[in-house]
Amino acid sequence: MLIVDMISFWDFVDADKLLPGAAAIAPRIARLKARARKAGVPVIYANDNAGRWRSDFRALVKQALETEGPGADVALQLMPEEDDFFVLKPKQSAFFGTPLELLLDHLEADRLVLTGVASDQCILVTAAEAVMRDLQVVTPADCVASQTRERNRLVLRQLEDVHDIPTTMSSRLRLGAR
Repeated sequence: MLIVDMISFWDFVDADKLLPGAAAIAPRIARLKARARKAGVPVIYANDNAGRWRSDFRALVKQALETEGPGADVALQLMPEEDDFFVLKPKQSAFFGTPLELLLDHLEADRLVLTGVASDQCILVTAAEAVMRDLQVVTPADCVASQTRERNRLVLRQLEDVHDIPTTMSSRLRLGAR
């Protein structure tokens, strides 16, 4: 399971438009994460380091919690566990410039459950790159968001129609280590 850009300071352009969607999906991602962990499915966080080249994930989590408000609430709901994995990404894709592909190989992953924000940017690019790496991808429709509902709806349709990526609701996903 990959959780994209949900641990954040929310200090970027359009963050005010994206944060409500992230706050709405956070409880569903948290429930899916709990199910994944119970089923033995590894959880990986992929987060922007937004040009903070001396950043690390634990510091990012701490700072996100200190922001207060909805952004801190999202981070609190999705707090990483000690045995969760993480990668910091410099661009939209969770693969570009990160060790994600090596980590997935190490975990012997052949399926990726992709959650987070922004669906029409980071989720879409990551999903397409995962498919190019011969991974089976599912993007639960209720666990991704964008700046507007319309943008989210359009990208979900594109994932289904163009990339042949299922957007099954998270409650209907069967999880289990393969």
